Amino acid sequence: MEFLPTLLNPLDESKPSLFELLSEQQLAALIPPSLRYLLAVATHRYPRYLLRILNNYDELYALLSAVVEKYYLDTFGGGFTENFYGLKREKVLRLRGGEIPRTALGVPVEVGERLQLKNHPRDVWKNLIVMVGIPYLKRKLDESYDIHIAPSASLSVGLGGVEGRRFLDRDALPPNPTVKQRIMHAYKWFLRHVYPSVNAAYYFSILAFSLGYLFDGSKYSSPFLWMVGTRIRRMNASDYRAIDEASKLSLAAAAGQPGRPGQGLAGLFHPRTLWPRLLSSLRLLLPASIFGLKFLEWWYQSDFSSQLSRKAAEGLELPPPIVSGQGLVRKHRIEQEKADKEKERSGANISAKRDPPISSTTYLPILTVPPPSSTDLCPICLHPIGTAAACQTGYVFDFKCIFQWIEGTHERQEAWMRGEKNEWEEDQNEQEEQPKSRQGQWENGTGRCAVTGRRVLGGTSGIRRVMV
Repeated sequence: MEFLPTLLNPLDESKPSLFELLSEQQLAALIPPSLRYLLAVATHRYPRYLLRILNNYDELYALLSAVVEKYYLDTFGGGFTENFYGLKREKVLRLRGGEIPRTALGVPVEVGERLQLKNHPRDVWKNLIVMVGIPYLKRKLDESYDIHIAPSASLSVGLGGVEGRRFLDRDALPPNPTVKQRIMHAYKWFLRHVYPSVNAAYYFSILAFSLGYLFDGSKYSSPFLWMVGTRIRRMNASDYRAIDEASKLSLAAAAGQPGRPGQGLAGLFHPRTLWPRLLSSLRLLLPASIFGLKFLEWWYQSDFSSQLSRKAAEGLELPPPIVSGQGLVRKHRIEQEKADKEKERSGANISAKRDPPISSTTYLPILTVPPPSSTDLCPICLHPIGTAAACQTGYVFDFKCIFQWIEGTHERQEAWMRGEKNEWEEDQNEQEEQPKSRQGQWENGTGRCAVTGRRVLGGTSGIRRVMV
């Protein structure tokens, strides 16, 4: 990444490569949308407190960013994300070429202090405008263009091959306009006619300066750095030593004065010492958050989590949920073990005779099926489950069977209501010699769980697929 700049200018080791600067700019551009997304998620849970903050997010973020960047410019000589990449901002002397190599060799310490940005408060505010003000203005102009101009421009009208009105009539100035309407009309005119050219010039100028910086034709990687007379440099050992000494002196001065913040436990929470510690801790929060984001991305995209959960559930046979009022006893499991081998092969489930549940509206018995002898079998068709689907009662069925059962169209429901025999018929009623219709005497279980007979809220939409 640093090969080309070093090849072109091997004597200037403090000059960062263009790719370092682009990485820093991409990281800085990712912070505002990430914070907005987190705030939007929190606003869904606490809209009463956070909705107003979300509506004014750009202004609040610009204010917070100005405070953080001002502290980092004064303390570390660079922005928040620039400090993360080990970069700083340095003043360029108003000389031809901007360099004084002989003086720098003779008195390097004095020259370095002279070029430090924190020794020029006016230049600090200029850089603050470039770092906070211009991105804020760019975001607001882009948002205004998307809201006011882009929808209208897409609805242009052409009649007879001749271009008609390009924009909607609602953008026209009304008769007897107010001052606010005049200002809004002029603002829309600027967005429509001037801003596209300004936006194109903005990106072309950045491209031109980036190419010039890449091939060592310019000291500035951005036109705005050229306007404020500042360039980006790498931090060296002397910079880190100066920062450490300054932080030690400030803490010692705060702790050495009696009655001043910094003494005892109360001094830790004093605003004079708490605020610098809080802002300096952001240097650790940023890499920690990046690491956490990459870890979550790897966790959800890799197969490691599914393998881990599969191994944890390996050999774990979960019993069916116990439903009150069904009369399930231990005799059910004992009789299953002594069941006939032929009925085991066919998947039949022989269980103790139980009373069917009674409907609270029609007072008729409800058609249900007993729980299966194995969780691999569908309680309705008694075949291995192909596509697992869970009911709201906790029982798992084959998706096709439970869907048709809740719809009331399953073939075994229809056969039971006609009086024909099913595998689990002896659990519902004694076997009859002649088939007799049960219409009006039983409910066929439409809209209910096939095992418990309880209603499924939402009907078939209450079924949930089970990923195995």
